[in-house]
Amino acid sequence: MSNARTDKPFTLAGRTYGSRLLVGTGKYRDMEQTRLAIEASGAEIVTVAVRRTNIGQNPGEPNLLDILPPDRYTILPNTAGCYDAIEAVRTCRLARELLDGHKLVKLEVLADQKTLFPNVIETLKAAEVLVKDGFDVMVYTSDDPIIARQLAEIGCIAVMPLAGLIGTGLGICNPYNLQIILEEAKVPVLVDAGVGTASDATIAMELGCEAVLMNSAIAHAQDPILMGEAMKHAIIAGRMAYLAGRMPKKLYASASSPLDGLIK
Repeated sequence: MSNARTDKPFTLAGRTYGSRLLVGTGKYRDMEQTRLAIEASGAEIVTVAVRRTNIGQNPGEPNLLDILPPDRYTILPNTAGCYDAIEAVRTCRLARELLDGHKLVKLEVLADQKTLFPNVIETLKAAEVLVKDGFDVMVYTSDDPIIARQLAEIGCIAVMPLAGLIGTGLGICNPYNLQIILEEAKVPVLVDAGVGTASDATIAMELGCEAVLMNSAIAHAQDPILMGEAMKHAIIAGRMAYLAGRMPKKLYASASSPLDGLIK
């Protein structure tokens, strides 16, 4: 009998998704490269920085929704570039107006421009306001298990601890904190920030994350379209490995074949 874990659907705000890869829309060479790389990734959820990207607030300028239509992708507005709770809440409300009452948002409140580390105090303040205002809040946070727990208790529908600082590509810097967050989680946990290549995404999934969100790892690759496809397979492989359960680690060798009955 198999001892593999039983899979469960990846669901956010009552909607189930086939892909566990969420991708950003910034930093690409142009709109066409953005479209092709995201198509190659197989992602169904794309996150958009409302303060930096036109999704209708600037009439007459190229609109990202023309190449990533909401009837094909779930648009996840984010508050990138916000440094306090007031800014973040205002940005989410603007996104809701632009997207006809859309409630799903990614909250991120940054501490400074050098590290782009989350300001957890302002994040907690903004999360409380947004949840009370009826938003479905996915929240970028530190890898502090206590803060992750508090954000879930406030009512955020997913917590998104960083693997490494935004845009660094350093990979999973602290798997031990992530494991604690995952063990305690009552809501989906997604790694957000720090992924640099496909193996990083696989490790995040092998730890038990529900999904991974990334932007720079694809957009800054030498071939973003090929990297988008690589990330699609990395996420699938990592999830399958998590469900299968890895072999125990051992200090000494163990023969692949039985030693009994050897010809002498």
